[in-house]
Amino acid sequence: MKPSRFPARCSLSCMQTCTAGQWVTEMPEIGTISGEEAAALTGGHRALRHVMFQAALVAAHHNPSLKSCADHLCKAGKPHKVIITALSTKLVTIANALCKGRQKWTAATA
Repeated sequence: MKPSRFPARCSLSCMQTCTAGQWVTEMPEIGTISGEEAAALTGGHRALRHVMFQAALVAAHHNPSLKSCADHLCKAGKPHKVIITALSTKLVTIANALCKGRQKWTAATA
């Protein structure tokens, strides 16, 4: 485990220690691959996919940047599961970028 990547994952408002810990064990290559590759790899890990779905549910209600995205999709008539899946993919892409740049989440990085 690379300790420098762990704080970047934990800095997302919807990703707590459990979610970040799951990423460390299931997907150690995060931060070294592209956003598309990260999203594709997450889809292949069943346990990680379930954890990210839960994180996306939290983000849809508590993260202002992702909440606006969820509201936009809802107004477009998308089903709930499609919205949560889109937010999950967005979370993976954001977390990958944060880890790659060794940054912490702020509203400005959204």
